[in-house]
Amino acid sequence: MFYDLHMHSCLSPCAEDEMTPNNIVNMASIIGLDLIAVTDHNSTKQLPAIDKVAKQVGMKLLYGVEIETNEEVHVLGLFNTLEKSQKFQEWIDFYMPEVELDEDFFGHQWIMNEKDEIIAHERRLLLVSLYATLEQTVDAIHKYGGRAILAHVLDRANSVTNQLGFIPMDLPYDGLEVKSEEQRLRVIESNPWITEDSTNWFIDSDAHRLVEMSEADHYLRDSVYQKLWGEDL
Repeated sequence: MFYDLHMHSCLSPCAEDEMTPNNIVNMASIIGLDLIAVTDHNSTKQLPAIDKVAKQVGMKLLYGVEIETNEEVHVLGLFNTLEKSQKFQEWIDFYMPEVELDEDFFGHQWIMNEKDEIIAHERRLLLVSLYATLEQTVDAIHKYGGRAILAHVLDRANSVTNQLGFIPMDLPYDGLEVKSEEQRLRVIESNPWITEDSTNWFIDSDAHRLVEMSEADHYLRDSVYQKLWGEDL
């Protein structure tokens, strides 16, 4: 399956307003993707609309979120059902700081329906660190039936290597996200306990605009999908 498992909708204040449920799903179909995940910052509230549109188009979906931990590390939580993702929102709400959104400074945080109609505005600022550590976050994702992927591990201020300086050996993550094959080799070189086969590798776009979404370049084997998100998990 050709995939892109890291992108943001217009619920994320850093994403463009064009990132509506229909635009995301239809663009994914046009560029030849088979599997996507929308991973807004600290929220799963856009996923019900994404789910309805994906079913209309026939796009396979994982139900995602990008959590910012107390250490300011970004972690993708990917669930195989909408219900699991919505239950996980309860955990997010418990650890979410009550910081009011300044829309003029940060931008919109729109929640839409399947017709791309605005049905709510998220008033809490989503670009914050939760009151939960990296270990607590990974454990919670697992508890709610998801898989934890360390996001953009060599890029951005919020990568695990930038914030901690290393990838913890004993952290039970399910995969590492890189931007290229060259980055994957760099991770292996600088972390000798990580090998090509010891973890699951993902190359995603982290798209905030439609033009940034990955083309059908990165392939996820059915066996890997089944291992992580199959019916037996």
